[in-house]
Amino acid sequence: MILSVALALAAAQPATEQPSGVSLTEAGRAIAAGRLDQARSMLGSAVAAGARGEPVDRLLADLSYASGEYDRALGLYRALLTSHPDEGLLLERAGIAALRLGRTAEATSLLDRATRTSNSWSAWNARGVAADRNGRWEESEAAYARAAELGASRAEVPNNLGWSMMLQGRWSDALSSFERAAAIDPKLPKLANNLELARAALAAELPQRQPGESDEGFAARLNDAGVVAAAAGQPKRAEAAFAQAISLRSRWYARAADNLAALGTRP
Repeated sequence: MILSVALALAAAQPATEQPSGVSLTEAGRAIAAGRLDQARSMLGSAVAAGARGEPVDRLLADLSYASGEYDRALGLYRALLTSHPDEGLLLERAGIAALRLGRTAEATSLLDRATRTSNSWSAWNARGVAADRNGRWEESEAAYARAAELGASRAEVPNNLGWSMMLQGRWSDALSSFERAAAIDPKLPKLANNLELARAALAAELPQRQPGESDEGFAARLNDAGVVAAAAGQPKRAEAAFAQAISLRSRWYARAADNLAALGTRP
């Protein structure tokens, strides 16, 4: 077991007699249900009562992952993968953790392995995000298509596809994808904002991405369009342009972020 994590959990427990029959299955159910404080307490009690081995290590990894402690989760999943190098769920969660940490190359490698060994919509969805990070649009579109086949009821997939289209300057396609996501789950976090951005981009006739145009060049043109729109008293158009320039993460990121802040909106 990952000793430092286990000791930290055990030390966090009150100095009272520990129950001897703590159920790891119940701790797993608590993690799955989002009852993370309860799961943390149950795991600490189990460790203090002598629980050891891979079942505990898996729960520690899953608890870190569910808590958003992605650096710790990734380390735990890596350790588990040394014994189970082809296990799809471990590969998927390790890949998503790496993606959350901005480690795109590692995430891509892990998610490639995950999608070879499992039929998980979320693994393919994450693989699409990784491809977007690298500007590999055909690759990301194929990944989202596979994710949609496996998870037709998941709004996250058309939402992420829509964002991919936004990054490419395909405003109409983006709006259509966001609308498909809204038909599945209108309360999906950030979806309402994405719909507004896509509609603003269409209404404002923002620049379209040219074939073969680099992130740098497209971001610069979007930033310029935002400056012109702001000067013309068109804040919504300016906001949409600056937000898209920021999302491309080129050297124009800081300039577009400053311009967006001047409008009173933070990225």
